[in-house]
Amino acid sequence: MSEFIEPVGETSQKSDIKAKPVPLLVISVLLNAFLLGYFFRYRFSETRQIKDLQKTTQTQTVNSADKTEQEAIFSEINPVEGYSLKVSFGNLGPNMIKLGVIDLKKFEDTYERSAQPLTKEQITILTRGSDQPVVITRDNSYFLLNFFWAVGLANKSKILEEGQITKSGGTKEAGNFASTGGWTLGKEPAMNYFSKSRLIALTPAQEELVSRAASNIFRPCCNNSTAFPDCNHGMALLGVLQLMASGGATEEEMYKAAKYFNAYWFPSNYYDLALFFKNSLKQSFAEADARLVVSGEYSSSAGTQKVKQWLASKGLVQEPPKTGGGCGV
Repeated sequence: MSEFIEPVGETSQKSDIKAKPVPLLVISVLLNAFLLGYFFRYRFSETRQIKDLQKTTQTQTVNSADKTEQEAIFSEINPVEGYSLKVSFGNLGPNMIKLGVIDLKKFEDTYERSAQPLTKEQITILTRGSDQPVVITRDNSYFLLNFFWAVGLANKSKILEEGQITKSGGTKEAGNFASTGGWTLGKEPAMNYFSKSRLIALTPAQEELVSRAASNIFRPCCNNSTAFPDCNHGMALLGVLQLMASGGATEEEMYKAAKYFNAYWFPSNYYDLALFFKNSLKQSFAEADARLVVSGEYSSSAGTQKVKQWLASKGLVQEPPKTGGGCGV
């Protein structure tokens, strides 16, 4: 009896067919894994986008809050409505033009070049005088700086004749300071007007009052008090104090006026001071004691640097207002 032998080709073909098929369960598992992976990747991406959006929104909110705080502090040191004195300009302007301490053409040209042309009101103050109270604002602070610089320079004063600005080197050397040699808006050299005219008549008691207050009022550009007016800011504030004294102002009123005049002339430094008093002494700029604010401890060059360092150590430094100008016309 012959043995049946299965053809080799057919046997191999049948074996291959049995090895290839993949169970449906495996396919289902792989498909589900793929779908789950895609789902979780989508959810992760969506969650991350939501978190990024929330972070951006929070940052914008913080920046908005910072901006609001900055505007609030700036409004404290430089009130929009200005700071008003109880005295008027009177005839200071016309008298200074008559004496030559102010050359009107040079004065006007200076403001034209700085893109801050004199207003009709300012020209009136210079040429006709004014009975309106002196008010310093964001818009006229530069005008008042030069106006009162001329007043402080020309007005007859013991502070100029007998004080540190003369004692430091005599009358000849006194002409080398920024407040004297830097005054170029007169018809003649500045020292021809130095304490030569009684623009503001003061009694001995009033002059003593000015001297006392000026000795306690400092400015951020140097470490000298207003009693040593070696720069334009010091000389201008001296003129302001003299005008206030003639109107019967008290010593405390002088400190308060100096606090705001300095703040308009040095907004960046006084922004830091306002931040310091707010965070260190828990006082607003308005509440802060004026005599303390303008003292050498806080308002001198050394004082404002210490304030800046303190703010930096506490992580409280903020972008101050942009300012220009310096110890010159």
